[in-house]
Amino acid sequence: MKTLSVLISFVVFSFAGYAQQSDYALPSVSVKKLEGSTISTTEMTLGEVTIVSFWATWCKPCILELSTIADVYEDWQAETGVNLIAISIDDARNAPKVKPFVEGKGWEYSVYIDENSDFKRAMNVVNVPHTFVLNKEGKIVWQHNSYSPGDEEELYEIIIKVKNGESLESHE
Repeated sequence: MKTLSVLISFVVFSFAGYAQQSDYALPSVSVKKLEGSTISTTEMTLGEVTIVSFWATWCKPCILELSTIADVYEDWQAETGVNLIAISIDDARNAPKVKPFVEGKGWEYSVYIDENSDFKRAMNVVNVPHTFVLNKEGKIVWQHNSYSPGDEEELYEIIIKVKNGESLESHE
């Protein structure tokens, strides 16, 4: 029975590449900066539109998604004012690998480490990659779980709509 529950959960979340309007703000949780100091999630710098992406160094789809976005991120920022915040869910044992990993990739994002999974739990993130989009008021207006090549194009369309104050109801 336990196996069936795990299988059902896996299937539900594997196919949960969904867009969801939730209209709630980020919870207040402490995460670590790459240099080791702690910051509250409510102190993170938000943009006109903000992407919060949960990822891990061991997650190939996460790395593919963030690397693909890195190729267009400067253009996205210039066009929309978007800010991407990458939240590593690597645990305390793997957390020291995050900074050199990010530096090696050359990602220009704000990267934080949620080594105790407090932020991950508060955001109901089950598996990664899990991407949220926040509007300029800091409200979560869209989320997507998983990554397939081309998903960044849909993400960019969402960013444009959020920046322009358009409804996302057609994406639910």
